[in-house]
Amino acid sequence: SLPNYLIQITLMCVKPATLPLDAGEHASTGLGEGQRLLSRAKRGWVWNQMFVLEEFSGPDPILVGRLHTDLDVGGRNIKYVLAGEGAGTIFAINELTGDIHAMKRLDREEKAEYTLTAQVVNADTDEPLEPPSEFIIKVQDINDNPPQFIEGPYRASVPEMSAVGTPVTRVTATDADDPVYGNSAKLIYSILEGQPYFSVDPNSATIKIALHGMDREMREEYLVVIQAKDMGGHSGGLSGTTTVTVTLTDINDNPPKFSKSLYEFTIPEDLPIGKMGGKVKANDRDIGDNAKSTYNIIEGDDQGMFEIITDSQTQEGILRLKKPLDYETRRAYTLKVEATNVRSEPGSGGPFRDTATVKIVVDDSDEPPIFSKPVYSLEVNENAPINTVIGMVAARDPDSTGSQVRYFIDRHTDMERQFNINADDGKITLAKPLDRETDMWHNITVTAMEISRAIVAIRVMDINDNAPEFANEYEAFLCENGKPGQVIQTVSAVDKDDPVQGHSFNYRLVPEMLNNPNFTIKKNPDNSISVVAKHDAFRRQKQEMYFLPIIVTDNGNPPMSSTNTLTIRVCGCSSDGTVLSCNVEAYVLPIGLSMGALIAILACIILLLVIVVLFVTLRRHKNEPLIIKDDEDVRENIIRYDDEGGGEEDTEAFDIATLQNPDGINGYLPRKDIKPDLQFMPRAGQHSGPNGVDVDEFINVRLHEADNDPTAPPYDSIQIYGYEGRGSIAGSLSSLETASSDSDQNYDYLREWGPRFRRLGELYSVGERDL
Repeated sequence: SLPNYLIQITLMCVKPATLPLDAGEHASTGLGEGQRLLSRAKRGWVWNQMFVLEEFSGPDPILVGRLHTDLDVGGRNIKYVLAGEGAGTIFAINELTGDIHAMKRLDREEKAEYTLTAQVVNADTDEPLEPPSEFIIKVQDINDNPPQFIEGPYRASVPEMSAVGTPVTRVTATDADDPVYGNSAKLIYSILEGQPYFSVDPNSATIKIALHGMDREMREEYLVVIQAKDMGGHSGGLSGTTTVTVTLTDINDNPPKFSKSLYEFTIPEDLPIGKMGGKVKANDRDIGDNAKSTYNIIEGDDQGMFEIITDSQTQEGILRLKKPLDYETRRAYTLKVEATNVRSEPGSGGPFRDTATVKIVVDDSDEPPIFSKPVYSLEVNENAPINTVIGMVAARDPDSTGSQVRYFIDRHTDMERQFNINADDGKITLAKPLDRETDMWHNITVTAMEISRAIVAIRVMDINDNAPEFANEYEAFLCENGKPGQVIQTVSAVDKDDPVQGHSFNYRLVPEMLNNPNFTIKKNPDNSISVVAKHDAFRRQKQEMYFLPIIVTDNGNPPMSSTNTLTIRVCGCSSDGTVLSCNVEAYVLPIGLSMGALIAILACIILLLVIVVLFVTLRRHKNEPLIIKDDEDVRENIIRYDDEGGGEEDTEAFDIATLQNPDGINGYLPRKDIKPDLQFMPRAGQHSGPNGVDVDEFINVRLHEADNDPTAPPYDSIQIYGYEGRGSIAGSLSSLETASSDSDQNYDYLREWGPRFRRLGELYSVGERDL
């Protein structure tokens, strides 16, 4: 059902100045409260207070109000006419009674008021009886629109460590309802998500800091959900929400901090002026300009030998030489370096700073070479590429001659020439690939030009380049009378690598064996697994041997894996589980025969069968003699033959398949023999007497009868030879399928061949006449 919200109609009437009011008419109307009477001379209107439902949507029109004039008395023929905005579409008037009805649904947000005019006219002639009067229908508001944040979602920022109550941003929601009438557009704001960090003013929608000490370095971004509810926030009001992403901006609240308190550098005394002698770095948790620092030497450089500058890209302090070094004058320097923030926050008492100690050892290059260390310990990965720098040895010449030190590897200590050394700077590089599993340590001797010697021990660092594998070639035995869950075999793995944290293997079945119905694996605490049977229905007659692929993976980086197959044999066992026999011959040879003997017997049987089949085949293909020899003398016998040769029907005398099209060999093209319709009654032959036989005459008579007998085979037959052979460049030579021919050949001689060729002669004769 629709809520009973009312829409008030304010009526405005235009009064003609020339027409006086009739007080008598006022007194005669008897109008109650809420009604107005407007009277004129010769005209009088009664305006009721009219209302309409805003959410009108029913099937029947709703009465808005009623118009009445003093001319409407007795049986006077008048009607009411309505004009203006919405007249006839939204509003309709009853011409006889003056009732105004709302015909469609009204929405104040679409149109808040309608201006209409009413007039009384003659019902027959439409002649106006009174001037038109104008009035306004105002649509009252209901709460049918929720608040909306048009500009949302919002993004805002506030400095970290801001005080409680610091404004962050302000959000604004709009409500399409009437802000004047009722509380439909009165909004109250609240925070749904984002507490306890933020709060919101319920009236102004200003978001503020609600928690002290919000540090960007701990959390930089927050999501706040704000709700706006109309009807003053009371129950039944409509609401809308928006999100505000609040980002804490950085302030300089963290000091720079050196990664270590003491830096040590060795600088040769012949280092050129302005060259780098070392680097220091102070890290700052802030970002941007708040993390930038400058470096200064505050102690230990009274003579101004060094300077330190800031690398703008890496924020490192670059220690450079300002004056030449002299080893004989001073061999070491201890400097105190300070890192200071470029920016500082107001009220923080100045920029943050930190200090570190830099110890510089001057390396003399003018005296005989002396190694800086008697023994060097270097490390290199076994997969390091050729020419990788493993480390460096340094020797100095303490003399003042300034002779250059050169380095060499004593090849007696490096017979395989595994390493090279740069003769000028002492950098040791890799010459050949390394394999830690072959040699874990390499001890070489580096010689300087001044015969100074130092032992260099190079340890080959292990990388994970070997996959784990089974510790042994396992072969498990499974008893037929075993129980489900019985451990068949315990399997362990080994790895040639030697990780620092030790070996840890992961075992799993190959993907296609995950749902193996026969076996499963169980991890043991000692880095091994147990292979367990799932059922007790194993039988040697069904399957004697099972293969179980298992993937073993180590814990290296990158992890290496290999697939190992466990062979499981099904055996016969005693009641106590002792394996008696794993050979299936015990079931297939109950009479004591060996497998070899059975195979030999079977081979003999097969050989005999082959011989029998060959013998039968040869007997079937053996040709019988074509001429039957008889001991009788047949010279005096006369044999009468009543039939001729088969002709074209005789397919036994030659191979007709050679004339067939091999492309259509699977399809059978039957002959189309044409049997004559004539029935020929053969004449009785002249039988000669036993004493007087004229053989020549007898043969001629029979030949004449056969030539003139149309019913005697062979009949006229149409045999299709449509195959000319593959690859022929000459094409078809047949003229039977062509519609025309250029040949001048005469086929009249076909009529002279007898009745059997008469039809063929007629066909060719017709073809010539058509041409």
